[in-house]
Amino acid sequence: MKAEIISTGTELLLGEITDTDASYLASQLPLLGIDLYWISQVGDNQARVVEVLQRAWQRSELILTSGGLGPTEDDLTREAIAEMLGEKLEMEPSLESGLRKRFARLGMEMPLSNLRQATIIPSAKPINNARGTAPGWWVEKDGRILVALPGPPRELQEMWQKEVQPRLRQRSTAIILSKTFKTFSLGEAAVGELVSSLLFSANPTLAVYAKADGIHLRLTTKAESQKQAERMIAEGEVSIRAVLGEYIWGADNDTLEAAVGHLLTKKGLSLAIMEDYSGGYLAASFADIPNSPTFFKGGLVTYSDAARVGFGVNAEVISQYGAVSPEVAQAMAEAVRTLLRADIGIGITGIEETPARPVGTVYIGIADDKTSRVISRPPGKQRVTTAALFELREVLIALD
Repeated sequence: MKAEIISTGTELLLGEITDTDASYLASQLPLLGIDLYWISQVGDNQARVVEVLQRAWQRSELILTSGGLGPTEDDLTREAIAEMLGEKLEMEPSLESGLRKRFARLGMEMPLSNLRQATIIPSAKPINNARGTAPGWWVEKDGRILVALPGPPRELQEMWQKEVQPRLRQRSTAIILSKTFKTFSLGEAAVGELVSSLLFSANPTLAVYAKADGIHLRLTTKAESQKQAERMIAEGEVSIRAVLGEYIWGADNDTLEAAVGHLLTKKGLSLAIMEDYSGGYLAASFADIPNSPTFFKGGLVTYSDAARVGFGVNAEVISQYGAVSPEVAQAMAEAVRTLLRADIGIGITGIEETPARPVGTVYIGIADDKTSRVISRPPGKQRVTTAALFELREVLIALD
C-alpha cells in the first residue's frame, strides 16, 4: 500500500508552527507495513487543497490528511474532499446531536459555526474524536482509502491509536515489529559506517537518524507470524550490539534520565544539582521518574553570585575566576553535594553568545567524595542537559 500525507494550514507554510502531525504519522506507517511515498503541505485555499487531493488520489492508495476540520471559514478540508470526489456535504443528525451534547456538558452555548463539523459526504464515515469537536472522516472509494484527521496533535494521535490504526492493521496480513536502539558518543556518520553491512538488508531494515539524546537506530521486520518476527528482531539485535556494544545506552521508550536514575539506584548513590544557565532543566528531567526520590536529593537554581555564595560556593573562587568558569562549575558541584548530603553533585554555569563573548560557553562540573571533573559545551539548555546526563552516566559506569 502506497501512502501519502497531506498537511493543511497556511500557518505551516509561514513557518509559524512545525508540522509534528506529519512526523508522527510518518513514524507510525512503517509499523503497519505501509510505505510512505509523499508528504505535502498546502495552505487554506480550497482550490489548492483540491488540487493536492486530486494528485494524491491518482497516485496513492492511502491518503492521510491533517488539519482543516475546525469550525471556522478557513477550515476547508471537508469542502475540498467533497469537491474532489464530486459529492455533496449533508448534515448528519447523529453528529449534530453529539456536538450539542458535548457543549451542554461543558456548560457552553454552541456557536452556529460548529455545525459545519456535523456535515459529511455519502462516501465518508465519521471517526470519533474523544478530545475535540471535529470528527474525522474515513472514506473508501475506487480502491482507495482517505482518512481526514484533525490538526491538534493530541486529538490526531489519540484518534490514530484508537480508531485508525486498528482498522488499517486488520487489512494487513503481515506482522510488523520494530525496535529502536539509542547510542551516545558517536556521530551519525560514524554509527552509519559501523553498521553499514546491515543497512542494505531488505528485511529486516535498519534506519539511522540523529536525535537530541544521541544517534538512534530503528530495526524493523515484516514476517508472516509473530514468532518469526520476534526471531528476526532478536537476530538483528545481536548483530547491532556486536558492532556498537557499550555505545548503546537504551532501547525503545527508554529515556536518558531514567537510564541514569537506574544506574544511581543500582549503585545506591544519590544526586544533587546546582544550575544557573540551564535554569533547572536538568533537575526537572528527573521529575517524571517514579522512583526519583530514592536517588535525587534536589536541585537549586542560582542565577546570582549571592545565591551561589549563599548555598556554599566560595566567594573568592567567583571573584578570581568569574561566574562562568570551570572552577565555579566545580565549586557548585561540590557545594550542592555537601549542602544536600548527596554522593554526587553537578554544577552548571554558562552564558549565551554576546557581543563581548562571541562564542557562548557552558561548564558542567561533576563531583563525588573522591574526584571531580569539568567539561565545556556550547550553549543550549536542552543540549547542555543531555550532555550533563551523558557525562554523569560515564562517571557512574567508570565507578565499577
